Amino acid sequence: MKRNELGKNIEQIQGFKAFVPHPFPPKEGFDWDSHLLKKTDQATRLLGKLDGITKLLPDADFFLLMYLRKDAASSSQIEGTQATMIDAIEAEAKVNTNIPKDVDDILHYIKALNYGMKRMVDDDFPVSLRFVRELHSKLMDQTRATHFSDPGEFRKSQNWIGGTRPDNARFVPPPVPEMHRALDDLERFMHADDSTLTLIKAALIHAQFETIHPFLDGNGRTGRMLITFYLWKEGFLEKPVLFLSSFFKKHQELYYEKLLGYQKHGAADDWVSFFLEGVIEVANEAIEMVGKITALREKDMAKVQKLGKRSAESAALLLPKLYGQPVVNVALVQKWTGFTRAGAQTVINRFMEMGILSPKDKDKKYGQSYIYKKYTDIFADSK
Repeated sequence: MKRNELGKNIEQIQGFKAFVPHPFPPKEGFDWDSHLLKKTDQATRLLGKLDGITKLLPDADFFLLMYLRKDAASSSQIEGTQATMIDAIEAEAKVNTNIPKDVDDILHYIKALNYGMKRMVDDDFPVSLRFVRELHSKLMDQTRATHFSDPGEFRKSQNWIGGTRPDNARFVPPPVPEMHRALDDLERFMHADDSTLTLIKAALIHAQFETIHPFLDGNGRTGRMLITFYLWKEGFLEKPVLFLSSFFKKHQELYYEKLLGYQKHGAADDWVSFFLEGVIEVANEAIEMVGKITALREKDMAKVQKLGKRSAESAALLLPKLYGQPVVNVALVQKWTGFTRAGAQTVINRFMEMGILSPKDKDKKYGQSYIYKKYTDIFADSK
């Protein structure tokens, strides 16, 4: 495939070179080879299968919620966060106070994703620069970030990636005036009714956004959210169930290498091929996860139905809620069921006897929380 020069490193008056993008997309277009187009077709078919299978889940919204948390954790971990998906689940439900401070990064990511979904559904809002700035605002507002990130505002100064200064950086994004021009090009590209295949277009949008790097901080996380929202808005997915952050985290060095190749050498083919491999792997994993969830749900529902009538009724109040909130304590079960503290503990004990719940920390004597581990492991084991 012929490669397109997507821009040039141009000397700035401050003494460093910055990448100045050419108009995007290139006038001559992209020339994708048959191997890449075949890979696009495979990825598209798998996404259609995932979309169809997800609709059959009786608790599809809970699956989406868990998958969203998984992506939030993976995307934040790419940026150095150590907290996990389980930490975020505990923090959301307030069932444990002893959790890492950087769980705040994951919670902000979840908040931004939820905001974006609500904005699209309730307001039928387009994927636009304004939408991107709103996502960034939710992601970065009142975070624990140690430096000023200017939430929701495109940068007004030069930034760089890697190194300690622009002159020793791995990559220097466009200066501010060229950044705005490139962003306008990107927005037009997102809305253009052209012949670019949707998955390829999503790949190019992410790579071009990361090249422009329009925020002082949070570019990677915002850009990864943009992939899912673009595909969802285009009607490629009925529910936003494709999240690629776990793939990017698993292959983090390669992820950065392919993006850098796109930026420095115009290697759009290499980047798109890597992106499509991610779609194929993540879609296959998600399809497998749906099967495991369905099997586990049927198995545990059967356990509940074998209980006596009164016990089965109380257990049936709890089990469905565990698919959305799989870490609980007595207070939370009380809130869900209206039972007394003793009654809530009895239900929890029954779930432990059935092998559905287990203590989160076996050495803890007071304030114990309980985890639906077979369920959370389905998400945690998908790597």
